[in-house]
Amino acid sequence: MNSEKPKLKLDWCSHKAAEYACKNWHYSGCIPKSKLVKIGVWENGEFIGVIIYSYGANNMMGKAFGLKQIEICELTRVALREHQTPVSRLLSISQKMLKKLCPGLRLIVSYADIDQEHTGSIYKANGWVYIGKTDVGGKGSFIINGKKVHSKTIWTNYGKGTQNLTWLRENLDPNAEFHVTKGKHKYCMPLDDDMKVFVEKLRKPYPVDMRQQSSSKTTEFHSVKEGVIPILAHQLNKDYVRSS
Repeated sequence: MNSEKPKLKLDWCSHKAAEYACKNWHYSGCIPKSKLVKIGVWENGEFIGVIIYSYGANNMMGKAFGLKQIEICELTRVALREHQTPVSRLLSISQKMLKKLCPGLRLIVSYADIDQEHTGSIYKANGWVYIGKTDVGGKGSFIINGKKVHSKTIWTNYGKGTQNLTWLRENLDPNAEFHVTKGKHKYCMPLDDDMKVFVEKLRKPYPVDMRQQSSSKTTEFHSVKEGVIPILAHQLNKDYVRSS
């Protein structure tokens, strides 16, 4: 890898570019379906991925913080291929862009999936406040044909009444199983002084990353699929940037 500091660019990108990055460079393999703020990332003129913010799946997300839904959002994707710039710097720049775009926004939340052995090292490096694990409450996902699939994905793809083992075994996989999640680590990034004071009262010690991976040049979201060839910069500039 080139040791020279790369020429960095963050700019709004199209849904097509964001979808490509999520499908190829994020462990989930998909792009969120809600309204999205999509920030593309380039190094030395080459598209290396996307950072996505959205309202998230929980429409009551702001209640615990005394916020309206329009005052809080979720960092839902950091989908990057191999890169040189520290993720913490990418997040900092994207947050400034987001705050300028949405001046009424007061808090960003995000989650590190324990099932994926993620601890949130990128959040720690970026100065986020860790507030603990989410309540599992018997929730989970399904194992279908050897792949873990969230119940919301099943509902989206197959409709109401499909999120149970009976239906799944009869229609998709006779060996389908239910997987109880270990939960997620929850992080917060306050965007004003009052919210900083509020969130600081919730702070807990950061979880320990047993893998001891460097958070400066890697991301727990990063997962390049085998056989994927990065799209060249001129293709993205022609087809993807800013257009939707």
